[in-house]
Amino acid sequence: MTLSTESSSRGAARIFSALLEARTGQILSESRAWRMETALKPVIRANGLADMDDLAARLLSNRDSALEDQVVNALLNNESSFFRDLQIFDMIHRQVLPAIHADRRDRVLRVWSAGCSTGQEVYSLAIQLRNDMARWRGWRIEILATDISTAAIEQARNGIFSQMDVQRGLAVGDLIKWFEPVGDNWRASPELRRMIDFRTDNLFDAKAPSGEYDLLLCRNVLLYFTQERRQHVFRLLTRHSHEQSVLLLGAGETVIGHSDDFIPHPDFRGAYARRQERSCSEALRRAI
Repeated sequence: MTLSTESSSRGAARIFSALLEARTGQILSESRAWRMETALKPVIRANGLADMDDLAARLLSNRDSALEDQVVNALLNNESSFFRDLQIFDMIHRQVLPAIHADRRDRVLRVWSAGCSTGQEVYSLAIQLRNDMARWRGWRIEILATDISTAAIEQARNGIFSQMDVQRGLAVGDLIKWFEPVGDNWRASPELRRMIDFRTDNLFDAKAPSGEYDLLLCRNVLLYFTQERRQHVFRLLTRHSHEQSVLLLGAGETVIGHSDDFIPHPDFRGAYARRQERSCSEALRRAI
């Protein structure tokens, strides 16, 4: 590669990075930037283009929103798997959901998965709920799952996963019980798909969430945002939570330094709770 070619490719990479940040708020880390060309090859081929420079030139010369969507979808990290971080799902099953069940007198369970990717996480939760349906009989269960990637949401809504996908974390019993073979792939059963409302949505212009949620999942999403963007997301999560809400982040994520509205949960290790505005005694003194 000549110096001029290398410089041109870096210029194209900057254009794609800027587009991704403008549309999603995500910053391309070095570990993701190095695979940019590989990720964009299908887009380049599908549009009859020669290389990354040709793609960048097309974006600059013509405001093509469809092409921009293809580039953004290709660059987004949609890595996911069923029951990812199994200890977290074990805690959800054994501790978090029973606590919500005991607390909610209106018999309504509301869950929001923010940044749901291709849906494995939220389907895992749906499987847990269906396997424990005797507990939830008579309850209204509302599960909202959002992601900025139109391609990821389309796959999640269709509920079709490859053999490799279902082998990553999904127990054989759950596969047989809740999925149907479709050619070489597997499709989530209608019962699972009906439980989840999949929406394309942007955390920085969120329109899908409404009201307050008992359980909020925002796992492995904040890693790609700047400090300012993370604070924005936490303000959004605060608006859609209540005093008993449980927030779950990814293993490498924390509220520390980003939000004063959440604190480590006193009962659930690795989870977060809303900070109480004031103690009961202080509230009583103020009322008097």
